[in-house]
Amino acid sequence: MTKTALIFHEHCELHDMGEDHPESPRRTQAIREQLIKTGLMPDLVQLRAEQASTEQVLRVHHQTYVEQLDRISPKQGLVQADPDTLIGPYTWEASYRAAGAGVQAVDGILNGEFDRAFCAVRPPGHHAEPNVTMGFCFFNNVAIAVEHAIKHHGLKKVAIIDFDVHQCNGTIEMFQNRPDVAIFTSFQHPFYPNSHWAAEHPHIHLTPMVAYSDFRDVKLAWQEQWRPALVAHQPEMIFISAGFDAHTKDPMSQTNWQSEDFYWLTDAIVTLANELCAGRIVSVLEGGYHLAALAESAELHIRRLTEE
Repeated sequence: MTKTALIFHEHCELHDMGEDHPESPRRTQAIREQLIKTGLMPDLVQLRAEQASTEQVLRVHHQTYVEQLDRISPKQGLVQADPDTLIGPYTWEASYRAAGAGVQAVDGILNGEFDRAFCAVRPPGHHAEPNVTMGFCFFNNVAIAVEHAIKHHGLKKVAIIDFDVHQCNGTIEMFQNRPDVAIFTSFQHPFYPNSHWAAEHPHIHLTPMVAYSDFRDVKLAWQEQWRPALVAHQPEMIFISAGFDAHTKDPMSQTNWQSEDFYWLTDAIVTLANELCAGRIVSVLEGGYHLAALAESAELHIRRLTEE
């Protein structure tokens, strides 16, 4: 069994955008409950997420943006940051811990404390651009972790695989002129956020999915495009933006992935990571809004991370 960390923090569940908001504290709770129910939890190195430093956040976000979010953070109630993203009294610390979890994962892997990590944190991050809050996201958690791996640990090449059903506009915005960071993303199209879906950069690999499609297109893309491009890129670490909202039961999408498809894709990533970068994988939670489907899919994803 591969030593895999589960990084989370109860403060991430205090961030609450309202009873009817799909990005609910119950999301990470459901994942942990599933890990306990299926007996996987004792096999994981359980760590409480540390806060990212301001310096780490500012590697990918503008200082004026961070200062503005800090100014509008309320002591009570909710403040609208964009049409579907709200800031409450606990959002600021939750955001720093969600970003810090990825940094912590990078450090733990490169320092030899564990081999892989899954960060069960929220708010999610892949829609956040350098100076834009959107799509339930404040800080781009994966981008912050990637820059930490490069700037602090000196990695030369990394890869980001984003299989959330919504396109990772923020991540692409940050790395579209950075060929050291290869990006592979599958997403329903046309669909939110309707941007960056036609970026013409050789290190960015886009796999749009039509509504009501199943997993076959992405499986084919992995075999014919993603895997060969990853082998050519030779990343020293692979980062995953792990969104589980392509699931057929998810209310936020119209694609028909099954829970087992997330296991298949994780298996493909792990197998290749073992070949290319000593199995080093940092996976960070993004979307997934049907609690039962999210819990089952995330558990299969994490289970494969723990296997050789």
